[in-house]
Amino acid sequence: MADRIATVTVDGVPMTCPEGTGLGELISSAGALAMPCGGRGRCGKCRVRVSGEVSPPDDRERRILTPAELGAGVRLACRVTVLGDCAVSVPKEKGTARIRTEGEMPDFKRDPVFSRAGAAVDIGTTTLAARLYGPGGELLAEDTRLNPEAAWGADVITRMQAVLAGHGGEIAAAVRSAVDDMILSMTREAGLTDRAADFAVITGNTVMLYLLTETDPEPLTHAPFHAPRLFGETVPAALLELDALAPEAEVYFPPCAGAFLGADMLCSLLASDICRKPGTRLLTDIGTNGEMILKHGDRLYAASTAAGPAFEGAGISMGMGGRDGAVDKVWVKDGSIEAHVIGGGDPVGICGSGLVDAVAALLETEALDETGYLEDDPAEICGPVSLTQDDIRAVQLAKSAIHAGLRTLLLTAGADCGQVEELGVAGGFGSYLDIGNAGAIGLLPEELLPKVRILGNAALAGASMLLLSRDLRGVCEEYARRVELVSLAANPTFASEYMERMLF
Repeated sequence: MADRIATVTVDGVPMTCPEGTGLGELISSAGALAMPCGGRGRCGKCRVRVSGEVSPPDDRERRILTPAELGAGVRLACRVTVLGDCAVSVPKEKGTARIRTEGEMPDFKRDPVFSRAGAAVDIGTTTLAARLYGPGGELLAEDTRLNPEAAWGADVITRMQAVLAGHGGEIAAAVRSAVDDMILSMTREAGLTDRAADFAVITGNTVMLYLLTETDPEPLTHAPFHAPRLFGETVPAALLELDALAPEAEVYFPPCAGAFLGADMLCSLLASDICRKPGTRLLTDIGTNGEMILKHGDRLYAASTAAGPAFEGAGISMGMGGRDGAVDKVWVKDGSIEAHVIGGGDPVGICGSGLVDAVAALLETEALDETGYLEDDPAEICGPVSLTQDDIRAVQLAKSAIHAGLRTLLLTAGADCGQVEELGVAGGFGSYLDIGNAGAIGLLPEELLPKVRILGNAALAGASMLLLSRDLRGVCEEYARRVELVSLAANPTFASEYMERMLF
């Protein structure tokens, strides 16, 4: 007997599916909804309003949603099964995401690899950023987007699981379409004819490049985490269905150093210029996957540690990206906690920089002790925005992973914090981070705070350099060959440091 087909109307647009289909899977695959926890019913972020023939609320929904929400038809999409015709309303995020495109670039010889126009693209786990350059090296336009892959999970692990479950084609199509649209938008903004750009450099972490190119990520999902494809290669744009580029255009993917040390970090290393400077220097990008490189003498050491998505707005009860309504700065004045809200309106959540500030403020007011115990759970930060005990634990896990990773890398090389002349902090989160508060909560070693240099979007800066200079491709690929990967998974030094840095 054939499956009975149901009509699911999502914000007025009808979709069809067999009865018994998961609602979250249906609407997230269409790019209409993000499910940060990958549809496990943990984060509570896939709230939608539903009416019609669907499964009743289960125990997990009843724990996360209030009786008033359930009474108003609010459901967690990932826990709902379509039983017949139904209608769904998906809440729309207001405001424009705050995505950093600027990044420091050192002096270098200009010799563009393109003829008419070239695009540099950084595919981040959370955001996309791109720049378009003219043949004289002039910046013509730039564009940013949220990564549509968020519909399949907030982190690389859940997205790889989605690929293994058969969604690889959909994920690749979603991110390719977004990149293509960005290039088209920039081309038109620059006043060029469509398909004028004849070369692109696309960077990203190893998993992001695997998903874009539909390379099987299965080896990256389990020990020994071997990456058979490390890129450092050029492919025809047509192979990626990037129609906004010229028909003869090519795309260069910078090299990755390992499964969890990607091309974005090698591009950041290039832009940071630490390899051409004397002394001991560190580079880190603090995100869902905290990556770090140490230059000590003539050697390059690198490590990666799973910090979780707390600092990118996911996994936190009221976490969100940096957009209108997000608390992005928190401080203490006359013993009371005060906050700034992006856009100046009512607060609706808290982003990564605000999260670090808020935890530091709770410590300062002694509402939070050094063990991570929260006196009042939840703790009010600004209006309806608060932090729970679980939120504090998520921050502890993330900050201790980053801090311990940095110290372990130094100890592995026989160095210490006192020898470090510079700590470059790359990435969007780092661009808005209050360094003093990062030290106060133990995210960064206090000894290194005076050495911090904020680099901005160093991955995009490095990709731009590769676009604007033929000679730098060989330099970047040499860096990738020189990197010595330090595994933290079974490292006793990291385990010891990790436990010690759990305290605030």
